Amino acid sequence: MARPARIQPGPGQESVWDYPRPPALDPSSSLIRVEHGGRVIAETTHAIRVLETSQPPGFYLPPADVDRSVLRPSTNRTLCEWKGTATYFDLVVDEADAVADAAWTYDDPTPRFAAIAGHVAFYPQRVDACFVDGERVEANEGAFYGGWITSKVVGPFKGGAGSWGW
Repeated sequence: MARPARIQPGPGQESVWDYPRPPALDPSSSLIRVEHGGRVIAETTHAIRVLETSQPPGFYLPPADVDRSVLRPSTNRTLCEWKGTATYFDLVVDEADAVADAAWTYDDPTPRFAAIAGHVAFYPQRVDACFVDGERVEANEGAFYGGWITSKVVGPFKGGAGSWGW
């Protein structure tokens, strides 16, 4: 499937097609919040956005700003050609409502991505809600990418059916 045409960003917006490859790190002072099971799981103004061509930004939150008591190590591991090996966490707010592989981290990323070591990223499609400066995030399609879509970013976004070859 051919990639759809790039959407021209409006004032105050970014196009994911202007993001670099390999990805860039962008410290963010936006208020980032993750909620699940009626609780705030994480909240920070010290996140790091990872910006990669064709993908909505991923937000990596400092471990001190994440409620680690609801994260249990998963056996899942993936390899990113840029960042290295990711390890995953199941989210367990309530035993009856455990969410497999809801979050991930790079404990020992490649040197270029050392700033995100130990930071935790969440899949918006696997938690109840994620917010950037009070705006509820939309998850990108698919199960692989954990991008956060807000009104400030335009696509088209990689992740949905047929977009793997973009």
